[in-house]
Amino acid sequence: MTVTPLPGALPATLHGGPHRDAPVLDLFTAWARRTPDAPAVVDGSTVTSYGELDRLADELASLLIDRVAPGELVGLCLDHSAALAAATLAVARLGAVALPLGPKPGERRLQAVAENLRLACLIGDAALLPPAHRGGEQLPLPLPAGGSVAAGPVVAAFAPAPEGAVGAPDGTFYAVLTSGSTGTPKAVAVGAPSLGSLLHWYRELTGLGPGDRHSLLIGVAFDPHLMELWAVLTSGAALYVAPEAVRWDSTALTDWWREAGITVSVLPTPLAEPLLDRPWRAGPTLRHLTIGGDRLRRAPGPDVTATVHNAYGPAEATVVTTVHSMPPGGGHGADAPPIGLPIPGVAVLVTDEDGRPVERGSTGELRIGGDCLALGYLDPELTARRFVPAPDLTAPTVTAASTTTATAPDGTTADSTPDRTPDGTSPAGLGIGDRVYRTGDRVLMRPDGVLEFHGRLDDQVKVSGVRIEPAEVEAAFERDPRVRRAAVAARPGPAGGVRLLAFVQPATEAAPPTGPELLAAARAWLPEQAVPAVVRLVDAFPLDANGKVDRAALLAAEQAAPAPSAEEGATDTERFVLRTCRELLGRAELGPSDDFKDAGGTSLAAARLLAALEQEFEVRLRAPQLLRCPDLRAVARLVDERRPVAAARS
Repeated sequence: MTVTPLPGALPATLHGGPHRDAPVLDLFTAWARRTPDAPAVVDGSTVTSYGELDRLADELASLLIDRVAPGELVGLCLDHSAALAAATLAVARLGAVALPLGPKPGERRLQAVAENLRLACLIGDAALLPPAHRGGEQLPLPLPAGGSVAAGPVVAAFAPAPEGAVGAPDGTFYAVLTSGSTGTPKAVAVGAPSLGSLLHWYRELTGLGPGDRHSLLIGVAFDPHLMELWAVLTSGAALYVAPEAVRWDSTALTDWWREAGITVSVLPTPLAEPLLDRPWRAGPTLRHLTIGGDRLRRAPGPDVTATVHNAYGPAEATVVTTVHSMPPGGGHGADAPPIGLPIPGVAVLVTDEDGRPVERGSTGELRIGGDCLALGYLDPELTARRFVPAPDLTAPTVTAASTTTATAPDGTTADSTPDRTPDGTSPAGLGIGDRVYRTGDRVLMRPDGVLEFHGRLDDQVKVSGVRIEPAEVEAAFERDPRVRRAAVAARPGPAGGVRLLAFVQPATEAAPPTGPELLAAARAWLPEQAVPAVVRLVDAFPLDANGKVDRAALLAAEQAAPAPSAEEGATDTERFVLRTCRELLGRAELGPSDDFKDAGGTSLAAARLLAALEQEFEVRLRAPQLLRCPDLRAVARLVDERRPVAAARS
């Protein structure tokens, strides 16, 4: 397809400039030889040096070398820990493909992965593995204790690959799961060159090196954790494992940053946003904070002392593709920050429905090309649908460095004019490659090349920074024989973020299941972020003019449902807790006897609840205290018990 723009119009195409090939595993090995005594992973009071981590990875690789062949998939069911780092390194040294799944991916979800992907083995707590791996051959592994979930010994578990299971394509360095519209998760295969280029960019962006302390916080099943882990281990810096409470409580997070001396960190957007709303205490060591996974709705205030990078990127384009950097001091405007300019090795195009670049200033679908692209999905048919031929650009394509008033990673701007060759094209145009990835995201490219995010073009939504296909959530409910049909819709939460609501039609009217029963069964198939906050039983579904389920009508009916009045005799604190939880969880029917977590409370909802309680009552609770409360009445009672203490200290 040849594209010719309108006369005088600048097309919405941009290239981040040449990428830098950089080794991955060899860089870690070099640091292990050069600084063997330097800390590599710090998990509480346990410190694992580069030399120790190197020896442990070698030992694991030696144990698995006769069982795991190059190119084979190895599922890692491990939490943030030195064990995760060692296992990731060992798999790389074997030439195999790491597939990070997290410590508790859900029994049914994990079983679905084991049935669809050709796994050499699964590494994790034996008690949490699917039946075929629990009952098969197991090899105990000498991995150190660590992480917040795994309680039993870690093993490599083997089971025969089912007929029809698929493996990774040649050249895959790691694979990661994303939500699938077919009802099962998709596995994305990424090569070492694109990861190496990403790491080189990130190390230069943050100045990461020996002496730096980088958090290890992003969920293991979420691909940005690979940037955290590998960037640190290839720079000579130290990985600091974030305590469990830190992942729930933004106040505890900032305290931990200070106490641990964290200098560089990565956060999911929903956890980061509360930090940008409140004043930063004096004395933080944090220099760089990278935020991503969802739309950032506010810029950092003038007292934020770190450079904040708003990053965007799908797993299909190796974690990060564009970035907008905001240096300390404020002055970044009141609007939502843009997603910025492409990083080196990345080409971006804003296109119409036919794949033709639109003019700058117009919205369209973001397509990504260049050296950042993943190899594809493990499903070739799906790869062909989403990774499509690139347009033949005969019009000027400019680089991020040569775009007028382009914003550089350090927040500065520079004026220049587009580079063109005599034939009207640009050398950067050659970097787009022969294929592009269709993101399904609606964006706008400003005249200076900076991209603004304007939402999704399809039904896919982001919950707590993770892309979710409603069809996958619906399929989880419909696997239950008690369910005839399910429909899932998303609704913005009053406190920010997105909440999923599931509407379920029971298979029989006789003794229908309850919402909590169905939610408990579906939870085993889903990651935490995809578990709906609300389950409603319906007799039938409203249909739109095309005969499809009218999700807008379902949401409107749910919104119109009257909220229960405050329970008679409730205290002011109980009323505040109830009102806040109803808003955060999108559940108007919550009562004092409901349990926060059972009602759909996630780590990010807990962080927002803790912040609201502190602002209203000047009482600072920790996440573990909240989660130990048997119901919301107990939460209110705990607040009241702490209020005199807070008043006495003030």
